Amino acid sequence: MNYPIVIETGSETQAFGVIVPDLPGCFSAGDTFDEAVSGAAEAITLWIEDAIENGQNVPRPSSLDELRAGSGWRGPEWVWGFAAINPALFDDSAEQINITLPRRILARLDRRAKEENKTRSGMIARLALTA
Repeated sequence: MNYPIVIETGSETQAFGVIVPDLPGCFSAGDTFDEAVSGAAEAITLWIEDAIENGQNVPRPSSLDELRAGSGWRGPEWVWGFAAINPALFDDSAEQINITLPRRILARLDRRAKEENKTRSGMIARLALTA
């Protein structure tokens, strides 16, 4: 999945800035063009994860042509591009897995799950998301 991004060209003394028009408040920067684009992909991923955790809708990527036609980002200082995002970020389907853990770890996990009124799977998911 590719989100359109707008890159403000940098120089030897100014960083490259990146704006993600589809995701309000999502931006990034880097000392080089490549760093800026990589940073944008990371910023988009974090933005989406935060929105999902907070029950907000995540806008799908807009058409680059539509964004370019209606934007104020025109001129030689702005370059349009895309940041590739793993579509699995949007996949909430459950998948059964098989893991092996020492019994003492399972006992601690089960105890914490019970204290928080969660299942073992729910506890593992919560811990993974907060790590």
